[in-house]
Amino acid sequence: MKHRQLGGAQGLSVSALGLGCMRMTFGDAPVGDKAQMIEFIRQAVAHGVSFFDTAEVYGPFDNEELVGEALAPFKNQVVIATKFGFNPDKDGKPTIAAGLNSRPERIRQVAEASLKRLQVEAIDLFYQHRPDPAVPVEEVAGAVKDLIAEGKVKHFGLSESNAEQIRRAHAVQPVTALQSEYSLFWREIEQNNVLAACEELGIGLVPYSPLGRGFLTGTITVGQKFAANDIRANNPRFTDEAIRANQAVVDLLLRIGQEKGGATPAQIALAWLLAQKPWIVPIPGSRNLKRLDENLGAADIVLTPADLSSIEQAMAEIDVVGARY
Repeated sequence: MKHRQLGGAQGLSVSALGLGCMRMTFGDAPVGDKAQMIEFIRQAVAHGVSFFDTAEVYGPFDNEELVGEALAPFKNQVVIATKFGFNPDKDGKPTIAAGLNSRPERIRQVAEASLKRLQVEAIDLFYQHRPDPAVPVEEVAGAVKDLIAEGKVKHFGLSESNAEQIRRAHAVQPVTALQSEYSLFWREIEQNNVLAACEELGIGLVPYSPLGRGFLTGTITVGQKFAANDIRANNPRFTDEAIRANQAVVDLLLRIGQEKGGATPAQIALAWLLAQKPWIVPIPGSRNLKRLDENLGAADIVLTPADLSSIEQAMAEIDVVGARY
């Protein structure tokens, strides 16, 4: 597996494709028991993945515990990213419904607990999960800077932050990586200066949902029903009308894939992301080895300038239907 650098020379060296672990315990999970998911994560390491993404709110707690147990035998061989930023509920568990909380004391509390669940001495990459309008980003960066100085965190990350927030945080504590949705399906960071800010400041980009929540795999069909706990069940991109309209994107990926010797739509979608910048590391979620190997195959696909131009021209004629949430 090829490697890429997040955050410049002093940043993190990680596999060109990481693994998003959220859906192993969150959303429409489980698809297997804990032992099966642990074995799958370890198989991912064997197949060259060295970058794993989790968060305290996924579960909550279950996902960090799963990732920590699975990767315990591979200390100093892998990079684990986790996130802070939500309030605990009445039971002491952080949930999205409980609201945002990036106050310094909360950040420290999360870090201490995440260290134990992940079974590590230092968190490799600690993201603010979402910007908190109640807490200046400088305070957030300062809190993580203190944790870095204490050896409890190695690198600071942001998620879904805008260009101004990125610059303000980076001025206090260098940001190693920004996590943001980015794919052929969702390209807002190209227009709102976020991608440009990352390039200027030497910040790596970690796209989540790089396959459009599975749509860009080409396996979603009109009339398909999703489980009630699947995020796509109420997603505007997955109505029959949207699926029918957005099939044009999949058709484009199929055409390019055929020209590349039979590559799948998912592989072309990921190869497109990898071709945008050398410091982009997508983290597609996967829960079975066949899909993982398919995704990892994207790292070996070379899209030429002519290929990228063809994709760009075709996408200019396609109106993606449906909001992302």
